Amino acid sequence: MKAMILAAGLGKRMRPLTDHCPKPLLPVAGKPLIVHHLERLAAAGIDEVVINVSYRAEQIIGALGDGRQFGVRIAWSRETQPLETGGGIRQALPLLGNAPFLLVNGDVWCEFDTSTLPVLGRDLAHLVLVDNPSHHPGGDFHLDAAGRVHAEGEPRLTFAGLSLLDPALVADRAPGEFPLAPLLRAAMRAGRVGGTHHRGRWVDVGTPERLAELERELVGRQG
Repeated sequence: MKAMILAAGLGKRMRPLTDHCPKPLLPVAGKPLIVHHLERLAAAGIDEVVINVSYRAEQIIGALGDGRQFGVRIAWSRETQPLETGGGIRQALPLLGNAPFLLVNGDVWCEFDTSTLPVLGRDLAHLVLVDNPSHHPGGDFHLDAAGRVHAEGEPRLTFAGLSLLDPALVADRAPGEFPLAPLLRAAMRAGRVGGTHHRGRWVDVGTPERLAELERELVGRQG
């Protein structure tokens, strides 16, 4: 199975840290955030990784190269301007192929064992969901007792930024900029999205404050 890491964002919420450094290269516990992702993927046996880049793309490519030093092979999907999640995946399909792939938001930290994800079957997506953090108390989706994900319903959980996707979810869309969320909601209405509730550690590393909090936690573990 291949993985795709989303790394094309502008990192606006991380300013001023991202004024001169792209968000994926911001250091946490001694290494860039995206390197933690690559090492975790390699440990899970996923060695083919597609990364989309746009803002400060050359810095990211220069830092990671072909990925061999991290135990993976990286294919780069360059975007002249960010295409949002859906458009970024659509552009990367020639690199991803036709089989389901693991999608990873580049700005999350999640101690989730990807080997536990199920085979998609007829589903178009399987989402990893977590308890709602204090900065997102309303959550995103409802996970029912049968493991199906719905756009409506209570209680609600937060999308962790980790998912298993079938390329067919975006394959019939014209290339260009478009979000993924409406396509996921349409698939939910069709009963074709499953989910897993991850109760372990997860952090949306979206602000300098949360980055600093994660840094303290991980350095503390090393000590």
